[in-house]
Amino acid sequence: MAAPIPGTPIPPPNLNRPRLFGDEADDHVEIAGLKSNFSADAYSLLLQASWWTIIVGFVVAILLTNLVFAGVFLLVGGVANVAPGSFRDAFFFSVQTLSTLGYGQMYPSSTGAEVTILVESMVSLLETTLVTGLVFAKFSRPIARVMFSSPAVISNVDGIPTLQFRAANARGNHIVDAQASLVLIRWEQTAEGKSLYRMHDLELVRSRSQAFKNTWLVMHRITERSPLHGVTAESALALDLELAVTLMGTDGTTSQTIHASHSYTADELRFGERFLDMLEDLPEGRLRVNYANFNLTEKAASS
Repeated sequence: MAAPIPGTPIPPPNLNRPRLFGDEADDHVEIAGLKSNFSADAYSLLLQASWWTIIVGFVVAILLTNLVFAGVFLLVGGVANVAPGSFRDAFFFSVQTLSTLGYGQMYPSSTGAEVTILVESMVSLLETTLVTGLVFAKFSRPIARVMFSSPAVISNVDGIPTLQFRAANARGNHIVDAQASLVLIRWEQTAEGKSLYRMHDLELVRSRSQAFKNTWLVMHRITERSPLHGVTAESALALDLELAVTLMGTDGTTSQTIHASHSYTADELRFGERFLDMLEDLPEGRLRVNYANFNLTEKAASS
C-alpha cells in the first residue's frame, strides 16, 4: 500500500470540536493530567478577573476577617464596654481595629485582646497591601480594544483570490507599529500515517501598520504557494479549517505593548463576497468612517 502524502489535509476525527485558538477556546477545552497550582497562578487569575469579581471578593474577605476576629475577641475577652456574649459588639470592635479608625467606648483591657489586635493589625496591613497592588496593576495593565470582523471573505483582488478580514482600533488612539500574523490550523496526515494538527503561517500582503488608528483590511493572496490554494466552501467545512489571527503593537498613549487575538472557523468564511466600503465622502473634502458597515458584505463582481 502506498504511503500517504506528507502534509495531506484530512477531516479531523471530531467535526464538532471547539475552537483551538483564542479566548473562545479556553471555555470549551478541558485540561487533564496537569497539576493545578492555584497559589502560583492566583495573581494572574485575579488580574484577568472582572472588576466586579475583585470588588465582591474584597468585600467578602473583609467581612470574613471581621467575623473570625470577632469570634476570637469573644473567646479571649478583655475588651472594655462590650456587652457580655455580644457578637455584635465584638464584630464592630474588630471593624474598628481592622480599619484603624481608632477606639471609642470599646478598647482593649487585657493582654489577650492586645495580642489579638496585634495579629489583626498585621492581617489588615497585608490585605490592604494586596488589594492596593492588585488595583494598581489592573489599572496600569494595557488592554487593547481591537475589533475583528465577524466574517472573513474570499474574493478576487487584482485578479487573485484573496482572503480578507477587517480589524479596527475601537479606542480611537494610535497603535504604533502594529503587526498582524495569520496562521492556518488544520488536521493533516504525516508520511508515517500519523494524524495531527499543524499550523501554517500565511503570508500577508501587508503585515505591518505604522500607525493603526481606525481600520485595517488584512489580506492574504491565495496563490499556488498558499496552503489555502484550491480550498472551497465545501472543502473548508469538510476539513474544519481554522484561521488564527494575532495583532501586537505599542499603545500610542501609554507606550505599553498590547495584543489581541481572534480566530475564524470554516463556517465564518464567505466565498465570493467582499466587504462593503466604510469610507464615505463628506463636504469640504472630509471623510467619514462608517462602522455600521464593518461586518457587512456583498457579492463580489465575477472576474
